[in-house]
Amino acid sequence: MATTPRPSQSPLQRLDDWDDFLEGRYKEGKPESEFRQYDSKANPSVAEFYRVNHAKQTVAYVRDKEKQYFGLNRGKKSIWEAADYLNTLVDDSDPDTDLTQTEHLLQTSEAIRADAHPRWMVLTGFLHDLGKCLCLYGEPQWGVVGDTFPVGCEWSDQIVFPEYFSGNPDAHVPEYQSKYGIYEPNCGLENVHMSFGHDGYIAEIMKPYLRDEALYILRFHSFYAWHRHGAYSHLMNDKDAAMLEWVRKFNPYDLYSKGHSKPDVKQLKPYYDDLFAEFLPEKIDW
Repeated sequence: MATTPRPSQSPLQRLDDWDDFLEGRYKEGKPESEFRQYDSKANPSVAEFYRVNHAKQTVAYVRDKEKQYFGLNRGKKSIWEAADYLNTLVDDSDPDTDLTQTEHLLQTSEAIRADAHPRWMVLTGFLHDLGKCLCLYGEPQWGVVGDTFPVGCEWSDQIVFPEYFSGNPDAHVPEYQSKYGIYEPNCGLENVHMSFGHDGYIAEIMKPYLRDEALYILRFHSFYAWHRHGAYSHLMNDKDAAMLEWVRKFNPYDLYSKGHSKPDVKQLKPYYDDLFAEFLPEKIDW
């Protein structure tokens, strides 16, 4: 990671910095003495990322981005075409890896497959990061990756770097600073506006095709305050409680599936051709 904060439009040196941060923060099974420190001095580039993210993810911003992207007006692509498109997201600052974005996706889905989980979950593993193509649409990293959280209600202190919400204009809107904010008690997380990013975008794309368990994984896999720390239970309904098990089951594959072996895309392609055809039309709207 960088040793000093970067400009606000690119506070992370590379997208993989985000993955490194996640593994260090949320890895299970470590003694308390081994937990790394997550403050602005220990992680200046990540802290700068969250300073900008927390300041700019307002209700107005989220609603604007939902309107901009949830209409799925970026054309039709097959899953392979979408993955190839994501491969153009070249990380020039990282000379130590030659894995494509597709190969990263396969590491996740193949780990799920190896543990004999349902085929829909294998598919979800492949799909879960395809929404990062938002970077190729010109969206800044702070609007694509990062822990997600509800907007329009009180921010939980379980969100990483909660102190940076002081820079968010919504901090001065009383309606947005109550426990329930613009929502009703137990309204269900599907009815909550989440901070905008790749999670919500790929879930919206897949909404017509996948079961609820898969859609919850896609939409909420970065909602760590909820699935790791138990925050926002007052907004949950019975469906959320049932789906939480699947989000938690998926989380280790998202964090720890990176390995040293490079997936053989050519050898794996026939399996994934069949998998995509089982659940999805040849081309879908993005």
